[in-house]
Amino acid sequence: MIGVDAPLTPSPEQADSLLRRELLRPEYHDENPLQQLLRWIGRQFESGLDRASSASPLGSLGALLVFLLVLVLVGWLLSRARRTARRAPDRGAVLTAEPTTASALRARAVAALARGDAGAAVVDGFRAVTLRQIEAGVLDDQPGATAHEVSVGLGTAFPERRARIDQAANLFDLVLYGDRPARPDQAEAVLALDDDLAAVR
Repeated sequence: MIGVDAPLTPSPEQADSLLRRELLRPEYHDENPLQQLLRWIGRQFESGLDRASSASPLGSLGALLVFLLVLVLVGWLLSRARRTARRAPDRGAVLTAEPTTASALRARAVAALARGDAGAAVVDGFRAVTLRQIEAGVLDDQPGATAHEVSVGLGTAFPERRARIDQAANLFDLVLYGDRPARPDQAEAVLALDDDLAAVR
């Protein structure tokens, strides 16, 4: 229990002392790795400036040019890394010029899944979906049509299955053009979509 004589608010001197003690706590002085890196770069820059000030004018100019070149190179590398990370996989045609049928592509997809190659099963499975719908007259036979174009056409014809169609088309692009691995359950979903769309027509 606080005594009657205890002050309810600290005096300015006491507040100043409490604040100084609080700010001396170590958690206020911890820096994240980025801050540490920036501090280190700043120290290196200051150290370089100190050395350059004692060097000849020609040496200082050379050091400054090298420093600027390094900065430009680092900026270029960072921008390339950012663009590479954000770039979507290149997209190409779903069907190739190979003469085949939807049933043959479907059989190839089933065989690939049986031997544990889910990626090949996804690719051939989506190709089977596409070719089966061309054979059924649902899709126009457009050589060079991308998975996105196929999904738009199928989504229009089967609006209640649009989400599954879009998912299969995106998976096709990621596996074939984005070098992403596929899981067996994803390949099975593409084959199930083929069965489902074939049963509607």
